[in-house]
Amino acid sequence: MAVWAAAFVAAGQFETFTVAFYHSAVNYTTLGYGDMVMSKDWRLLAFGWSTAALVTIVIRLGRYRHRAQMLISRALAKNS
Repeated sequence: MAVWAAAFVAAGQFETFTVAFYHSAVNYTTLGYGDMVMSKDWRLLAFGWSTAALVTIVIRLGRYRHRAQMLISRALAKNS
């Protein structure tokens, strides 16, 4: 949330880090009060960034799980 807040301040969407962090926290928790919103152009871009980050994390976790299962399978086969 802090990274997003810093990015929003750097992009000029919010004047202070505190406001940007509040916005990030509210939207991260999916409450989305709507009391603070970014410009229309930035809303779509932020959605795209969030989606890309989430997909990347899920893919990497899947690869990690697959590798761990392969290592366990090899270790069990070796001990059999």
